[in-house]
Amino acid sequence: MLETNPFSVYCPPNAKYFILGSFAAKDGKSGVTYDWYYSNGRNQFWPILENVYNTELKNRQSQQDLFKKLSIAVADIIYQCERKNNSSLDVNLANFVYNLSPITKVLQENLIEKILFTSRFVEKEYKRHFKGLIEEFPNIELITLPSPSPRYATMQKEEKIRRYGQVFPKL
Repeated sequence: MLETNPFSVYCPPNAKYFILGSFAAKDGKSGVTYDWYYSNGRNQFWPILENVYNTELKNRQSQQDLFKKLSIAVADIIYQCERKNNSSLDVNLANFVYNLSPITKVLQENLIEKILFTSRFVEKEYKRHFKGLIEEFPNIELITLPSPSPRYATMQKEEKIRRYGQVFPKL
């Protein structure tokens, strides 16, 4: 069954940074879909940023407020796809429809300095299917972050915090 990503692009005025993820997670056991980017309770994204910025980010409003202060936009590269085994893992996503038009709009309407990929999977898909944007915006730095997924256990959370702190803008 083809699923549509429930999240639209979030882009504050004058965004300079653009976080790109893959596709909205859901709890494979209960089928619950979460209310905003990286809000799956096991994902380490917001806890990592809480450590980087020494602030609580427990709800969508606090998360969006931080992104607005930091001039960070966020989107997923996949607009529609199918899940194998009701799984949120990137390797179990198939039959992609890419989120090309909204991502293009963010790049055309903002002076984006850095695109931050939340995994190697996202980086590879972007470089393969968004080549035109790479050519159109050659000065945007492309950076791949360690995946915030708890499944990416080859790197401790503390090291992820350090790496994100090196790349994310200062308050």
